[in-house]
Amino acid sequence: MHLLINGNSRDFDHSSLTVEALVTLLGLQGKRLAIELNGDIVPRSAFQATALKAGDKLEIVGAVGGG
Repeated sequence: MHLLINGNSRDFDHSSLTVEALVTLLGLQGKRLAIELNGDIVPRSAFQATALKAGDKLEIVGAVGGG
């Protein structure tokens, strides 16, 4: 499956992925993330149920603490 993640082309050896599975594949589980899929924010509660399709465009941003 071909995806565009943060402007970079990525290919995965999976015929189907969810946002949650992608987060795991990228090693980002447990991190505070905001994920935009084709221009729409995906709520964390929907990560497991949101299926990805070849050609989808994602922006993944991690929260950074500071003060």
